Amino acid sequence: MQRRRGFRFRSALIAMGLIAGLTMACGAPGGNTAQPAAANAVPARPSAPVKLNILDIAGNLQLTKQMIENFKNANPDVISGVTYSTAPAPSMAGKLKAEQDGGVAQTHLVLSGTDGLSAGIANGVLTKVLPDFTDRFPNLEQNYQEPAAAMQKLTDGFGVEVVYYPSGPLLEFNPAAVATAPTSPAELLEWAKANPEKFQYANPANSGPGRTFLMGLPYLLGDKDPKDPENGWDKTWAFLAELGKYVKYYPSGTTEVMKNLGSGAVDMVMSTTGWDINPRKLGTVPNTVKVGLMQSMTWVTDAQYALIPKGLSADQTSAILLLVQWMLKPDQQAIAYDDGYFYPGPAVKGVTLDMAPQGSQDTIKQFGRPEYEQWIAQYPKQPSLAAPQQVKAFDKWNKLVGAGKGGK
Repeated sequence: MQRRRGFRFRSALIAMGLIAGLTMACGAPGGNTAQPAAANAVPARPSAPVKLNILDIAGNLQLTKQMIENFKNANPDVISGVTYSTAPAPSMAGKLKAEQDGGVAQTHLVLSGTDGLSAGIANGVLTKVLPDFTDRFPNLEQNYQEPAAAMQKLTDGFGVEVVYYPSGPLLEFNPAAVATAPTSPAELLEWAKANPEKFQYANPANSGPGRTFLMGLPYLLGDKDPKDPENGWDKTWAFLAELGKYVKYYPSGTTEVMKNLGSGAVDMVMSTTGWDINPRKLGTVPNTVKVGLMQSMTWVTDAQYALIPKGLSADQTSAILLLVQWMLKPDQQAIAYDDGYFYPGPAVKGVTLDMAPQGSQDTIKQFGRPEYEQWIAQYPKQPSLAAPQQVKAFDKWNKLVGAGKGGK
């Protein structure tokens, strides 16, 4: 499950609130210091092809690398080459700041989740894309699927959403050990009591399914304010504390949870569409496992973004804007179906599975679930908490639920 590192890395930043740094290999073309470009000085196309250094802190290249390569091949007058790097999300903001303080913008595009986005905004290291470059993205919000448009609003204009999915929360279980899947939090608690140490989820600060479970519970339980983890989640915190009595420990990441499900160490875990499909494709979890959802179900959505650091030249900024425009084309968005990693994946309207590469179609046919299409259409969707609220939620979970039960 090496490809899943991005989910763990990008969630860690919110929980830790750390700002460290990133160092890349290549500087501005010709080795010159790149000067920040005002929006009105950025040309429609660069005056000469540029080489781009792209940093992925969210596992996003699994979904978008082919889109980027397609653009490079189709536009040699815009991009002369691309260097890819990956890093933990906590390292991004501080190292971007170090680059910019040093006067050389070595990182030209960051692929990030909500955590890196928040840190980038807070530390002033990102270029304001909207409304500064609205003319480059006509009808952007209208072109997104409605829930994806809600996730775009979280950027405050400092990023452009490139992939989206209605994450969860879902229950994934071994049907040989779980006779009937819980259909409510109360039934889940009852099952956990009867089967101690057989239910598990990872630390929400470091796990997509754990985070989705945490943010989805206030809707399932009818809490006072699902957007206020400090003052509006009384039912949620009481439930998690009680459920925690029957959880042996909380792994530090979702990969370990899935391995435990695959080995039989646990029989039921929290999951998402992507974490259900992709591990079965990879063989980490047997294809015999089942999924269920609890009522009253509300999908908690997730997204990943293209972020433009400050300090780029006008030509570099022009090339990045053209690349992001390309990534939002329906035929390129269809690549995001991938192997179910962020299922479905496309953020824009009108992108269907039959537009995806044949390999993706084959994977979804074999490992997808017919009920997902129905569930996604049937149940309401709410965006993830804004990053400051996620920090508060993770801190409170660590104190009230996770203390003393950390992962290995």
